[in-house]
Amino acid sequence: MEPLKAMIRGIQIGYREAGDPDGNPLVLLHGFTGSSASWTGFADEFGSCRLIMPDLTGHGHSAAPDVPGRYAMEEQVADLDVLFTGLGLDRFSLLGYSMGGRIAIGYAAKHPEKISRLILESTSPGLETKDERLSRRESDDKLAAFIEREGIRAFTDRWENIPLFASQTRLPKDVRERVRSGRLGNEPAGLAGSLRGIGTGSQPSYWDNLKGFKMPVTLITGGLDEKYVNIAEDMARQLPNSSHVTVPDAGHTVHVENPVRFATIVKEAIKP
Repeated sequence: MEPLKAMIRGIQIGYREAGDPDGNPLVLLHGFTGSSASWTGFADEFGSCRLIMPDLTGHGHSAAPDVPGRYAMEEQVADLDVLFTGLGLDRFSLLGYSMGGRIAIGYAAKHPEKISRLILESTSPGLETKDERLSRRESDDKLAAFIEREGIRAFTDRWENIPLFASQTRLPKDVRERVRSGRLGNEPAGLAGSLRGIGTGSQPSYWDNLKGFKMPVTLITGGLDEKYVNIAEDMARQLPNSSHVTVPDAGHTVHVENPVRFATIVKEAIKP
């Protein structure tokens, strides 16, 4: 499954396709430090679907623009919409993990008529107050400066040891090495730009949009990821048509820590 490339609104966007070209489309958006390769292990599980896996701006085979504003939510939503339109996607299921989930929410808010089902893993609609967003922007800018100063390996060492990913230490060595290799494959400029342009503090808050989401929404969280379990519960109270599945003994990366259960949840969600 070789990466494909398209020029979208003046920048290169990488993406992968897999599955049945005539199947119902399923778009998968990866998280921060990931890429379209994050999803290739599910190609067989979701093989009855037409799978579209973009590299989000600054990641994988997509460009890393110099201007943080080019990573902003409205820019990435516009890029994705041009890509999807070019691929003939009129209506599709959209799955996003963490940062990809935030972008999926932003896309669904802008183009609700195109989303048949929204699947959100370990994510949020953003921060609700200006003070929270300002504090987060300051912290993201410091982390971006660290990446630029120290490089991708030092950043990866730091990133994989934050509490959010503590449960990954229990994974088999080969899985840990695959996740680490994916992180190391990114460029410092892309990750720094992503933090500054579409970090949680920089994106709009979509909490007020959730009541207007008419499509079915599936929320997936790991039982060990208490913060995002609580966020998903709050989201479920706002969404008119949602289900929330918490996977026991998994953390933030359910699709990595329990891929079998994750695939089962997704297949159930997209079942015609």
